[in-house]
Amino acid sequence: MRQADILSAFSLHGSGVQLRWAHKPGGLCSAPAKKSKLAASRELHSIVCRTFFLHECSQQGGCEQPSRMLALAKPMLKAIFFDAVGTLFYLTKTVGDHYAIVAAEVGLKLNAKKLDAAFYSAWKQMPPREAIDGPRENDDKDWWRELVDLVLKEAAPTIDELDRDNFFEVAYEHFAEAGVWESYPEVVDVLEQLRPHLALAIVSNFDGRLRVILERLGISKYFRHVFVSSEVGADKPDPEIFRRALEFLEVQPRDTLHVGDDPERDWRAATDAGLSIFQLDRKKNSLRDLIPLLRGGL
Repeated sequence: MRQADILSAFSLHGSGVQLRWAHKPGGLCSAPAKKSKLAASRELHSIVCRTFFLHECSQQGGCEQPSRMLALAKPMLKAIFFDAVGTLFYLTKTVGDHYAIVAAEVGLKLNAKKLDAAFYSAWKQMPPREAIDGPRENDDKDWWRELVDLVLKEAAPTIDELDRDNFFEVAYEHFAEAGVWESYPEVVDVLEQLRPHLALAIVSNFDGRLRVILERLGISKYFRHVFVSSEVGADKPDPEIFRRALEFLEVQPRDTLHVGDDPERDWRAATDAGLSIFQLDRKKNSLRDLIPLLRGGL
């Protein structure tokens, strides 16, 4: 089994490390030829540690020579892609709460819980889109208008068209305002440690407002580039958004790690594009866990 043929993923669960093999474009990873248990074990340890810098697996009794593996790992990783919402920052209130605030600003009284439920219902109804060549029209603002219309039809079906328009325009600006989003506590410290050594970028299903949000959160300076789906012309979970980001930065999938919290949009999509992934699950780990895993390559 050649290392170049292997697309793998890992996630931290508490202090442990879980490994899985994922498929490569065009088929599944082929099974290796039969070997002795010792030879197979050594090969697997070497591949895993070189691919993911998992010197911490020595704690599990896996890598018997972590220092040797770290030496192999150092030249590999060149870039890290980050998801945005849920990975770097989060909403300070529920979507419904923010929509209720917007409603009050335009003279409407709407129930936050109903708005929240309607938002997630509408989100699921929005159809996936094929990738296009170049940016999407109007920075995807029309897509957001369609989403908000679905929310209001479910949560406030009696309001008129003028109120709908006013609500949307205020809501669109609201979600780029200071105080609406907040970065996770460890984000700045982790980015400070990573930036001197690696090219950092964001790959997100968002639009141009993301740059305003990053600036207001004080973290835009850490990223070499911000790839948003409205400008790239492709949305996660389509792996094309990752391929275009890789091409722009002139890095190879094997040299790039993607960090995100969504099983489909981040983990599966990035793996399908050939990247290694860090499965962020904030109930079990955080971005701080990246540092010990990557320390040998920094």
